[in-house]
Amino acid sequence: MAKKKAVRPSAAAKPVKAKSAKSAKSAKSAKSGGAWDAVFAPRAPGERRYWLVKSEPEVFSFDDLLKAPKQTTKWNGVRNFAARNFLRDGMRLGDQVFYYHSMSGEPGVVGICEVVREGYPDDTAFDPKSEGFDPKSDPSAPQWFMVDLRGVERLPRTVTLQELKTQSALKAMALLRIGRLSVSPVTADEWRVILDLSQR
Repeated sequence: MAKKKAVRPSAAAKPVKAKSAKSAKSAKSAKSGGAWDAVFAPRAPGERRYWLVKSEPEVFSFDDLLKAPKQTTKWNGVRNFAARNFLRDGMRLGDQVFYYHSMSGEPGVVGICEVVREGYPDDTAFDPKSEGFDPKSDPSAPQWFMVDLRGVERLPRTVTLQELKTQSALKAMALLRIGRLSVSPVTADEWRVILDLSQR
């Protein structure tokens, strides 16, 4: 497989506003809730968005992803409704994703992957013993979702959590504001800052 390079977002690339009642209704249906409206808004043609996913390296590391068949894995097992909404309604084919090692000796961003299959029902979504399962929900309707991610490249060096916290340009980053989320959005500006840090 040819190695794909991380794409630096264009400063001019910005989401467009809904141009019709239909697209506005679609954006509203995401049920994002206030702070996350922008990540569910309609996209400009060809627009790519950016995300971050967390995994404990002892459970599934970035190296494990690169060794997987076609360097691809199902990103399943997410049991948080906000993170579920990002997987189901936010991520789109071709979006780039930072891979973050959590709960390790030195947590940080270690690599880049991309979305190669958009949100679809999680294999384990119907387990009534799973955390967060709503017994009143329609059993025929999936409650949890996953995407497929493919490894793109390892960063030149790990950008640690401590480094991220020192950057004023990252002070509003979802990772730093709501650390418990296993899937979170990254703005184009935040993406550029972290890529630059990885080159130092």
